[in-house]
Amino acid sequence: MATATTHPSPAEAHAAHGPVTRPNMTAVGTMVWLASELMFFAGLFAMYFTIRGAAPDLWTENTHHLNVPFATANTLVLVISSIWCQLGVFKAEQGIPYRTGKLTNVRSWGMREWYVLTYIFGAIFVAGQVLEYAELVGHAGVRIDSDSYGSMFYLTTGFHGLHVTGGLLAFLLIIGRTFTTRKYTHTQATGAVVTSYYWHFVDVVWIALFATIYLLK
Repeated sequence: MATATTHPSPAEAHAAHGPVTRPNMTAVGTMVWLASELMFFAGLFAMYFTIRGAAPDLWTENTHHLNVPFATANTLVLVISSIWCQLGVFKAEQGIPYRTGKLTNVRSWGMREWYVLTYIFGAIFVAGQVLEYAELVGHAGVRIDSDSYGSMFYLTTGFHGLHVTGGLLAFLLIIGRTFTTRKYTHTQATGAVVTSYYWHFVDVVWIALFATIYLLK
């Protein structure tokens, strides 16, 4: 006697294979990595405050060399770049990799145009840091090997500058992919989104560094 064949319902089939929506492993991996980067910068902050507490006279002698208005303007450039970056994320999530109209029509911009603008602002920030270093070394005599203040200033801001440069390279990769592929895939959109996580991270870290170095003299 033949037995009747039973087929699982759609709900039972989905349950057997796990939830329909699972966390994006690329995004999760990026967040875990950023958590480790956060610990790295936390160590730099701990070093900065420890050495400052041990040698406060060095901070009294050297902080007046800092160009606070210039650093404030440079910080504003980086903060604004995060806004452009997020606008690019919105376009990536909508599956719009590049502009659909004229370049002068900002509303038609896609992820590529907003990320190019983000890259330009980020490059301006790095150039501003290099200019500030040149002024401090050439005119104020504040060098990385001059004293503890110089060492901590260049270590904290320098490592952050390297992270910003790494973000700029990631933007070039994301932008380049929009020229080399015909179809904008979910994987490419994910790459654009996780790059924004990193960029917002270096932005927040710099705000903390700016407040610590330039405001808490």
